[in-house]
Amino acid sequence: MTSVIDPKTIGKPARPRRHIRTLTGYTPETDDSGKEKWPRGDESVWKEALRSVNTDVPSITKSIVNHVQTSLARQAYNLDDLGAYQAAALSVRDDLILNWNDTQIHYTQKTPKRAYYLSLEFLMGRTFDNALLNLGLKDQYREGITKLGFNMEDLLEQERDAALGNGGLGRLAACYLDSSASQELPVWGYGLRYQYGIFQQLISPEGQQLEQPDPWLAGGENPWELPRLDVTYEVRFYGTADRLPGGRALWHGGQEVLAVAYDVMVPGCYTKNTNNLRLWESKPKRGFDLNSFNAGDYEHAVESSNSAAAITSVLYPNDHTYLRLKQQYFWTAASLADIVRRFKNIAKPFSEFPDYVAIQLNDTHPTLAIPELMRILVDEEEIPWGKAWDIVTNTVFYTNHTVLPEALEKWPVPLMEHLLPRHMQIIYDINLYKFPGDRDRLARMSLIEEGFPKQVRMAHLACIGSRKVNGVAELHSELVRTTILKDFVEFEGLSKFSNVTNGITPRRWLDQCNPELSALITKTLKVDKSVWLKDLERLKELLPYAEDAAFRKEWAAIKQRNKERLAHHVETTLGLTVNTNAMFDVQIKRLHEYKRQTLNILGVIHRYLGLKQMSAAERKKVNPRVVFFAGKAAPGYYIAKLTIRLIVNAARVINADPDTRDLLTVYFLPDYSVSLAEVLIPSSDISQHISTAGTEASGTSNMKFCLNGGLLVGTVDGANIEIAEAVGENNVFFFGHLTPAVEDLRYQHMYRPVPVEEKCPALANVLDKISSGMFGDGEVYEPLLNTIRQGDFYLLTDDFDSYIGALDMVDKAYLDKEEWIKKSIRTTANMGKFSSDRAILEYAESFWSIEPIKVP
Repeated sequence: MTSVIDPKTIGKPARPRRHIRTLTGYTPETDDSGKEKWPRGDESVWKEALRSVNTDVPSITKSIVNHVQTSLARQAYNLDDLGAYQAAALSVRDDLILNWNDTQIHYTQKTPKRAYYLSLEFLMGRTFDNALLNLGLKDQYREGITKLGFNMEDLLEQERDAALGNGGLGRLAACYLDSSASQELPVWGYGLRYQYGIFQQLISPEGQQLEQPDPWLAGGENPWELPRLDVTYEVRFYGTADRLPGGRALWHGGQEVLAVAYDVMVPGCYTKNTNNLRLWESKPKRGFDLNSFNAGDYEHAVESSNSAAAITSVLYPNDHTYLRLKQQYFWTAASLADIVRRFKNIAKPFSEFPDYVAIQLNDTHPTLAIPELMRILVDEEEIPWGKAWDIVTNTVFYTNHTVLPEALEKWPVPLMEHLLPRHMQIIYDINLYKFPGDRDRLARMSLIEEGFPKQVRMAHLACIGSRKVNGVAELHSELVRTTILKDFVEFEGLSKFSNVTNGITPRRWLDQCNPELSALITKTLKVDKSVWLKDLERLKELLPYAEDAAFRKEWAAIKQRNKERLAHHVETTLGLTVNTNAMFDVQIKRLHEYKRQTLNILGVIHRYLGLKQMSAAERKKVNPRVVFFAGKAAPGYYIAKLTIRLIVNAARVINADPDTRDLLTVYFLPDYSVSLAEVLIPSSDISQHISTAGTEASGTSNMKFCLNGGLLVGTVDGANIEIAEAVGENNVFFFGHLTPAVEDLRYQHMYRPVPVEEKCPALANVLDKISSGMFGDGEVYEPLLNTIRQGDFYLLTDDFDSYIGALDMVDKAYLDKEEWIKKSIRTTANMGKFSSDRAILEYAESFWSIEPIKVP
C-alpha cells in the first residue's frame, strides 16, 4: 500500500486557502487580575532587546551601516549612491514599522470605527523625503548621511516615483492618507500594486507621445512596502451562479486567483500614528502546470500564471475591456474580504457592521464593492436581503469626480454576466428592490441602460448603494445634484447629497517641495512648523508682511531660486537653457480636451505671431515669458496626443527663432510625475487652469500652485471659484463664459454655426498658420483643428478672445514687480481652507463618524 492522490489536484493547494491569522493585530492575554501575560520566553530578555525609533545621529548611522552590511551585503568600498539610498531607506522603514506596529495594536485594543478608502490610484510620489519630514528626522539623517560620505540630495534623487496612479484622483487619495495619519484618524487605504504603472512617456523625433512600460519595481524590492505573504484571499471569476431559496445563490466554477497583500506605511506628521495602505497583487492559485510542461505544451503550462499576473500588471487597461473590469473586481473583492475578516475578529453581530466600518468609494471604480458586500452578507453570512441592504447602504459612501457623461463608467451586461454572474444577479435584484412598480422612474434611474448591448450604470449603482454622495467643489456638487443625479436627489432627498471641497497636504506641497519658503514662513510666524503645517489657517498671519519690503525681498529671492532650480533640472535632463529672468507660466495636467491645453498652445502661437509683427522697439516693452507644459495623454486618446505633438513642434520653431526667443520660449517636459511637479510648482509665477466651465470637478494643482505663491489664470470652474473667494478676485485672472451659458453655446455651434473666421479672427489666423505647415506637416493636425472648426464642443472659439485678454492683464500686472509680490504673498496667506486636513476631518465627522485616536 501507499498513499494515493487524485492527479487533478497536483499543483493545487492542499486545502482552500483562508486567511486565518495576520502578522499584526495581536493583543496580549491577561490574567485574572488584568495584568498582561508575556507570551513566550524570558520577558526581560525580550524587552531589553526591543528597540525604539532612532532619533540621534550615532544610532541612525549605525542602523544605515547595519543595512549596508546585512540587507545589501556590501561594504563602504563598493557602496554607490543607489546602495546608500537603499540602506538609508531601509533604516527609515525600520522606524516606520515600529510606529506602524504600535498603531495597529492600539487600534486593535480600542476597536474604534475605521474608515477604508478605496481608490484605484494612489499617486504617492517619493517616500524617503516625506517620511523623514513627517518623522521630524530629516536634519539628523542629513548629518548622518554626510558623515558616511554621501549627500542627502543625491540619495533623494535615487528613489523612483511609485507608479500607482496617473493624475489628480490618485494624488488626492495620497493627500487624504497623509492627512488621516496626521490627524490621527483610523483610516486604511486599499489599492492595487501595479507592476508597470500607467506608462513611461517618451517623445519621438516627430513630437509624438510614445509609451513604454514603467518598470518602477525593476530595481529590486521596494523598500517602502512590506510583503504580507500570510494575507491572501481567493478571488473568483466566471463560473455559474445557481439561485437558492431566500435570495441566496451558490457561485462556483470558473477561474480563481490569489490576492496577496503588500503594506505601505503612511506616517502622520509629528505624531506616532502610522496608518496603512494595503495594495493587492494578483498571483495564480496554481502557478505552473507541470503535466502540460512535460507533455511539451509549454504555453499552456504557464497560461494560468500569466492570466492571473496580468490583472495587476498595468494601471487602466483600455476602457471596456474584460481586463479592466477584472481588475476592479479583484481589488474590491480582496479589500472587502479583508475588511470583513477584520470585523469578524471583534466578534460583533453583522447588524453592527456600520458602527465599525465605513467604506469610501473614490469615484466609480470601486463600485463593485456594493454588490460584493451584498454577496458576502447574503450568500456567505446568510443574512436576509433587506437587512443586508440596510447594512450596505449605511456602510458605503461615494465621491463623484466628474459630470462628463463619457467619464461615468458603464459595463456591458453580457460581459458582466460572463465575468461576474453572481454580481449581475445582485444588480438586477437591487434594481427591482429599489424601484418596485415605478416604471417611469425605473427607466430614468435604472442601473441598466437599455441598448445593444445593455449597460450597467456604475454611477447609479454607487449612488443607490451609498449612505452619502458628495462632489468635490461647490460648483461641481451643485451640478451633480442638478444634472446627472437629479432624479436621485428627488427620490432620496437632498440631505444625502453634499460637498467636500478637495484639499492638498501642505507637508508635501509646501514644506517638502519648497523648503526655503517653508523656513521663511516658520521664521516669520515665530512658531514651530509642526504648528502651522497642521493648522494651515495660521498662514493668514502672513498678510501684514505683504507690506514689509524686507519680507517681500526674501519672498522674491526664494521664488527666483526655485526658478533656477527648475532651469537646472531642464538643462540636466533635456539639455536646454531656460531664461530664469522671464515670467514662468505653467500648465501641468493629464492631457484632455476639456482641460484645454489646446487653448493654451494656440494662445502661445498667437503671442508668437504677434511678436513677429512687432518692431524692435515694441519688443523691448514686452514681458518675457517661459511656458511649461507637462502631462500624459491616454494611449488611445488620439486628439490629446495630437495636442502634445503640436506643443512639441511649436516649441521647436518658437525657441529657435532669434527674433523672439528672448521673449518667448516653450518647453514640454516629458514623463510628468509627482517629483517633477515638486520642482515645477514652486517656480511658477502663474499657472493655468482653463477647463471649459462646468467640466472640471475641482482640480488640486490649482491649490498647490497658489499655496506656493503662484497666481492663477483660469475659468470660473471647479475649485477656481472657491480659491478666488479665499484669496480675492483681484489676485486671480478669470476669463471665459460661465457654466449656465455652456449648453446654449453648444446648441448654437450645432444648429447655428458661425465660421471661425467671422467669430474669432485671431484664432482663425492661428489655425490657418498651423494648417499651412508652420509647425511641420499641417495635415497631421487637421483632426485636432477640425474639433475647433466643426462643433467646438469645448468652446475654444467662444473663449479665445477673453483668454488672450486675461493674459494681457497678467503682462500688465507683472510689470509692477512689488505689487505682484504682494499678490503672491496674499495668495499663499489665504490658502488655509484648502488643506487636505480640513477635508479629511469633514469626511470623518460628517460622513464616516470616526474620531481621532492618538497612539501613546
